Amino acid sequence: MTTDEPGGQQGADDSPFASDSEPMHGVGPWEGAPRDGARWDPELLRDGDRRNVVDRYRYWRLDAIVADLDAHRHDFHVAIENWQHDFNIGSVVRTANAFLASEVHIVGNRRWNRRGAMVTDRYQHVRHHPTVEEFVAWAHEEGLTVIGIDNLPGSVPIETYDLPRRCVLVFGQESVGLTDAVREAADATLAIAQYGSTRSINAGAAAAIAMHSWVRQHGDIDAGHAG
Repeated sequence: MTTDEPGGQQGADDSPFASDSEPMHGVGPWEGAPRDGARWDPELLRDGDRRNVVDRYRYWRLDAIVADLDAHRHDFHVAIENWQHDFNIGSVVRTANAFLASEVHIVGNRRWNRRGAMVTDRYQHVRHHPTVEEFVAWAHEEGLTVIGIDNLPGSVPIETYDLPRRCVLVFGQESVGLTDAVREAADATLAIAQYGSTRSINAGAAAAIAMHSWVRQHGDIDAGHAG
């Protein structure tokens, strides 16, 4: 098991399809009174802050943002199996950042395509586990309940399940779902209600629904709407 610190590129896909570029957002150069303090980035104050961050982090240094996020992270983790370089991982990382997950765990292949993360991996802790067994052993050592998310026979509806505060939500590879090893190791397996003709939704969408389910049960909703 290894850990990728926020801001690093370890384990990320450096193919031409991965992108470091950020969309244009933000504000121009700072025009108010001089800003003093370690959190402020002199270059951003001078040139403007075009990063896709909420307003309270405008002009902050990257490490200062990560430190502030670390002081408020939620108790849930997210894990996704990555045996065929799943393209959903970037989306999962971005959503995990939005819901302030403690960490994202990549189980299987270390390399993943960062494009869908939209550079939010700079602010999100991402940890790699080469095997399911190593991941499960880590979760047990941390006292985390392992919750599989997959529409399988015997799965419990996530809509009526009391999610533990300290847990790790696990998602399988696109098209095949959770591996047998994860199914056997999971303390519970939950299913998301569906009403249409498709057999399943993609892992990125499932992860967003599951994380929001945790937030609805345990999160500070007013803080989540404060911006």
